[in-house]
Amino acid sequence: MQTVVAILMLLVCFNFMLKQTYGKRWAVAVTTTACALFVGNMWPYAIEQSKTQISDWLANPALMLDTSVVLSIEVCIQMAFCLMAVHMLNGGNAKKSTLWIYRILRWFPGILIFPVLFSMLVGLIFSFPGKDFSTVAWITAVVVAVVIPLGTIGLRWLLPEKELRLELLFITNAMTAILGIVATVNGRTAVSGISDIDWGALAGIVLMLLGGGVFGWILRNYKMNKLCKK
Repeated sequence: MQTVVAILMLLVCFNFMLKQTYGKRWAVAVTTTACALFVGNMWPYAIEQSKTQISDWLANPALMLDTSVVLSIEVCIQMAFCLMAVHMLNGGNAKKSTLWIYRILRWFPGILIFPVLFSMLVGLIFSFPGKDFSTVAWITAVVVAVVIPLGTIGLRWLLPEKELRLELLFITNAMTAILGIVATVNGRTAVSGISDIDWGALAGIVLMLLGGGVFGWILRNYKMNKLCKK
């Protein structure tokens, strides 16, 4: 379970960095400042955590379900940005309201990056026992303030094509959604397995599929014949 959560956190960080490649410099600077200040000022809350408490959080089904809701909302927002960006790149006509929605989606950095940064801060405080907590936090904040803009520049250099970055962002968000489902299940199954087969229901589904296929084939031939006559 902890391995799945760790992979999920890495995907969240990668999605965040990849999304920053579409922001302007001032937007990246604002996001970087917000993340750095968040890390630097959260040490009083980070020292109150413990490894046992974090493990309890991961094993709490209700908390994981709430987290999956936030994760699903963020994934939907990021995928909506990808689809709208593709529409813009293809030169599609868009209303002013659509443009404003696109700009809001482009400026939206993501929410899950902040819990990930908090978890990273807690882990670093545990890794340096005896050190001043505020010093560890602000050193981490400086590292975050350097890594985000450098990572954004590096991704732009490695992936100069916007279309490729959009495709990668869409795929990684889909992977994030899948891993979020796995983390939410947490070893539990939603329904109990059955060994008996309902042959009537199976036959009904097969007939529906065959009927739909035949109807689609007839409709296609009708449209093709209509176009040929024109």
